[in-house]
Amino acid sequence: MPKTITLRLDDSVYEEFRKAAEAERRPLSNLIETAALLKVREQQFVDDTEMAEIHANKRLIKSLRKGSGDAQKKRGSFVG
Repeated sequence: MPKTITLRLDDSVYEEFRKAAEAERRPLSNLIETAALLKVREQQFVDDTEMAEIHANKRLIKSLRKGSGDAQKKRGSFVG
């Protein structure tokens, strides 16, 4: 079920969003929802370039594997 939220925007930001929504012929709420989801998803996942850098960093991979092993064995301190 959709939820309603209140969002406070500066006049200039509102106008920028309004014009963008109008140009795309869609509701302002849809523009804001889509932009927010895109940003959240962008930050939650790494892109192909970032993943290649991670895989190329042997020291990091070794550390991640050790940490994963420690977690499986319930060794160490974990911050929640």
